Amino acid sequence: MIEVKNLTKSFGDHLIWEDVTFDISDGETLAIIGKSGCGKSVFLKHLNALLYPDSGKIYIDGKDLFNLTYAELRLMRQNFGILFQGGALFDSINTFENIAFPLRYFTNKNEEEIRAEVDEALELVNLKGIGEKGTSELSGGMRKRVGLARAIILKPQYLLYDEPTSGLDPKTSEEINELIVHMADKLDITSIVITHDMHSVLSIAEKVAFLDEQKLSWYGTVQEMKESEHPPLVDFITASEYQI
Repeated sequence: MIEVKNLTKSFGDHLIWEDVTFDISDGETLAIIGKSGCGKSVFLKHLNALLYPDSGKIYIDGKDLFNLTYAELRLMRQNFGILFQGGALFDSINTFENIAFPLRYFTNKNEEEIRAEVDEALELVNLKGIGEKGTSELSGGMRKRVGLARAIILKPQYLLYDEPTSGLDPKTSEEINELIVHMADKLDITSIVITHDMHSVLSIAEKVAFLDEQKLSWYGTVQEMKESEHPPLVDFITASEYQI
């Protein structure tokens, strides 16, 4: 379980958001939405202490994230997988080695074990047999799926997605949405998804957090979102040109 308590973050004199408080239950998929520049990705970087807040706490399974030692934090981060917006693949090595990288860095598994786990991850994202391909040979959607395979290779408890459908065509976006749901079900994983795509929100999420006006403006279930009359949320959804 992730507990966010009174989190506040600024860069210099620029307040990003303040007093953000909510919980993310185990196995839940949470979508974080809001206008560009509202601090969605900044929030995501706090969940595994890539950034630290001005004040407030995040508890991961009861542990105070920002008070962990370096060694404790390194272990904690292994519980998180991250799918970066651009995939963040290493173009100097092939697809197999991209996915194997966390196993080589964080574990002592032998080559046979690594091969088996990478093959399993590729099959989970519907890319069986492409391990020897260079990443430059992959389409945008395939790169996202390879990034997802790498994100799950250590079997994390939590999976963080930064705009997973950004730059993709509608059909490929739908395939990524289906994979997010599949990963949550198959791996019993807790997912936090940064997105501006309301179709994705409706396809994948159980809960929604809406950041607006330097605060957590609204939080609730997808069904509650559909019925909400909260003006900033209604305006955001209307501006998305997606009818719910």
